[in-house]
Amino acid sequence: MPVSAQVTLCYGPYESSGVVQHRTVRLQGLQAALRARGHRCVLEETSDWNLVELVVSGELVFRCHIKQLHFGGDGKLDPVCKQAVTAVEDAY
Repeated sequence: MPVSAQVTLCYGPYESSGVVQHRTVRLQGLQAALRARGHRCVLEETSDWNLVELVVSGELVFRCHIKQLHFGGDGKLDPVCKQAVTAVEDAY
């Protein structure tokens, strides 16, 4: 994988405190982990509830439930973030 890949984070709305909407707070750690490895992140809202997908060069490389990601943070202690970064780097 090139050092500076563009990673599209497609994320759907999820329910929190009785309100369903798109939120990026759970994506902060994932974005930080990807940026720390030199990747560029582009956020893209989708209509698929509770879903996060990482797309590199038009190919889906990782998918998870958005609530599996830790809330905020830098992603260093989040095992799902580690799996996502590995999937991006193994994309080629």
